[in-house]
Amino acid sequence: MKKNRLQDAFLAELRRLPIVQAAAEKLGVSRKSIYVWKQKDAAFAEAMDEALAEGEALINDYSEHQLISLIKEKSWPALAFWLKHRNAKFKDKVEVTAKIERDEKLTPEQEAVVRKALSLAAFSKDTNDKK
Repeated sequence: MKKNRLQDAFLAELRRLPIVQAAAEKLGVSRKSIYVWKQKDAAFAEAMDEALAEGEALINDYSEHQLISLIKEKSWPALAFWLKHRNAKFKDKVEVTAKIERDEKLTPEQEAVVRKALSLAAFSKDTNDKK
């Protein structure tokens, strides 16, 4: 009976703060005990995974709220972070350029293979035309 109460309390704590070590310490239970429970009890393992997911969702919501508060205060790092992660115009981009010098020309078949490979690699038409 004590084990069930401890497990329930642990799961409740995990929903508030999704860090196994912190939740276990708060209840005076070893981290190893938690993982033994998880290994031996499928229902507890499922409940633990759900509690972790709920806790992570809570922290994500809280973090977004804090980020938006910083944006409202005109914090440049917060603005940059939001734009970089939420707006395609500001995402990191990778540009690949190369100059290949060859004495011989590609055969039409080889050129077709290269063009097909570039299109499969998701290069835009503009990128291919810059060669």
